Amino acid sequence: MMRIPAGRWLIVVLLGLVATGCAQTRTFQASGDFERPQGRVRVLLMPPDIELYEIAASGMAEPRADWTATAERNVRAALERHLAARDAELVEYESPGAGVALIHPEHVQLVKLHQAVGRTILTHKYVQELALPTKQGALDWTLGQNAAALRRAYDADYALFVNFRDSFTSTGRAAVIVVAAVLGYAVQGGHQEGFASLVHLRSGEIVWFNVLSSSGGDLRDPAMAAGATSQLLSELPL
Repeated sequence: MMRIPAGRWLIVVLLGLVATGCAQTRTFQASGDFERPQGRVRVLLMPPDIELYEIAASGMAEPRADWTATAERNVRAALERHLAARDAELVEYESPGAGVALIHPEHVQLVKLHQAVGRTILTHKYVQELALPTKQGALDWTLGQNAAALRRAYDADYALFVNFRDSFTSTGRAAVIVVAAVLGYAVQGGHQEGFASLVHLRSGEIVWFNVLSSSGGDLRDPAMAAGATSQLLSELPL
């Protein structure tokens, strides 16, 4: 099964999900005394990690910056609407004004840590054979006290991290799929996948984590991007 290079962190998850045209999600929430907050909360939206690709006839996934820019706008708008409906105040992370960097230098290591922890959760929570006995089935991961830097900078209660990868079949790839089907072979086409996590900024604890996988969907379309975002955040404990 072909996977796009930037989406390798989700391979292990997709192996455990049934490939259908409908989106599938699987949520984990921290155990212990975490409860849905009372009243309005401030949620810091970290820069969404979104990439869209076109799959060439060869199977290579070619990045499309124009598609990605459209998807980013659609997903951001959908996130704002979704959180507003939950009586949560969305605060967007302010990227540096100069250059192309999305994260301020003082927060880079924290974001990298989240990426590493996210990959660990994907591996050990979503693949039963790789489950860690010491976790005893619990969502028990943290970014540590360094997460408090974001709380101080934005006066936020939580940080929301959102990741999407969306790939689309080119005309040439579609022809390959048809020919392969005639010969009795299955060839991978486009696929949509993503994950989101909610981090408590006082403790650094990842209190909620969800994965989405679908062989359909199109983040370039505002309505479909809204649908994918709503599914990904459907069990967000806010």
